[in-house]
Amino acid sequence: MKKYLFGILLLVLSLGNLFAQEPIADNRGYLVQVGDRAPDDFELILHDGTKTSLKDLRGKIVVLQFTASWCKVCREEMPHLEKELWQAYRDKDVVLIGVDRDEPLETVRKFHADMKISYPLALDPGADVFARYADRKAGVTRNVLIDKDGVIRYLTRLYDEDEFKGMVAAVDKLSRE
Repeated sequence: MKKYLFGILLLVLSLGNLFAQEPIADNRGYLVQVGDRAPDDFELILHDGTKTSLKDLRGKIVVLQFTASWCKVCREEMPHLEKELWQAYRDKDVVLIGVDRDEPLETVRKFHADMKISYPLALDPGADVFARYADRKAGVTRNVLIDKDGVIRYLTRLYDEDEFKGMVAAVDKLSRE
């Protein structure tokens, strides 16, 4: 009987350890999936000094673009985000925030000006916000589309025209709901 109980105890402890581990990244480096509630336990400090959070933005459609000034693909994608997403949907309860990975304020401000974008960039010291969504070792650019209820509806990685169009279509659909 003791062996039986000991075996059950080991099984329970093993299962507990399995569920207590850190999330495992998917093949694109994401720790989150479409359908998950978006991690929102953080504050974003924007390049102009204002602050916001996903909790403050609940009720709006939010796109978090994880980016960095040194990222060539990010620079390729940003004009498309500006024109096809931000300019087209900002008056339809859509918020786009570029979350700049681990760069100082002056670099982020220069990046914002150089890219000639009007959507805000946020600071992400230590890539702590990034690490809530993707493996800290994974790269940028990536976009996370979050609906009005805080649920992740679309994920992108790198800049792929078809995937980008799919994200814009998803934003369009959500903006009509």
